[in-house]
Amino acid sequence: MERYEYFKLFHVLGTADYVLLTKNLKTKTFKKGDFITVAGQTQRELYFVKSGVQMAYFDTDNKTHVLAFAYSPKFCAIAESFLFQVPSKYFLTCLTDSEFDYITFEELQKLFDQSQQIERLFRRMTEVVLASVINRHIELLSLTIEERYKAFCKHSPHLLQLVPHKYIASYLGINPTNFSKLFNTVKI
Repeated sequence: MERYEYFKLFHVLGTADYVLLTKNLKTKTFKKGDFITVAGQTQRELYFVKSGVQMAYFDTDNKTHVLAFAYSPKFCAIAESFLFQVPSKYFLTCLTDSEFDYITFEELQKLFDQSQQIERLFRRMTEVVLASVINRHIELLSLTIEERYKAFCKHSPHLLQLVPHKYIASYLGINPTNFSKLFNTVKI
């Protein structure tokens, strides 16, 4: 999906505003296994995924807890670290070689001052993230493991081939053994 089409999912930008935003984007690449942000570091850049898969997670008691995956055309960030410019409580890493367009926090704030439409776009994107987090929380508390697995397969089936299953199991709150059983028996 082209970037303009992705933005239209949230808010339609006029041509001048779209050009203003995109001319401020720069490109950066990371290798598989590279960290974009580590716990304790403040995320200074907001990334728009061009290629690759990324994962936000934290570790406790030798266990990895996966919070989110990102892939094209979505944006990629530790939201609270970027939005409030505070140290991150968790990690953002590349599961595959990845390429991004990005904008710094300072550059984005300047664009907000220049364009109400760009500010509205990012506000609506933030609202969708908030609603998605709430929906995910409800799913984790109310759906069976099979229902969670099926919902994941409906929304992000390509990740089954790109992401180690132990990470998907963690994301879904499913024991890796039960995930393996679901993967081998539930037809999608």
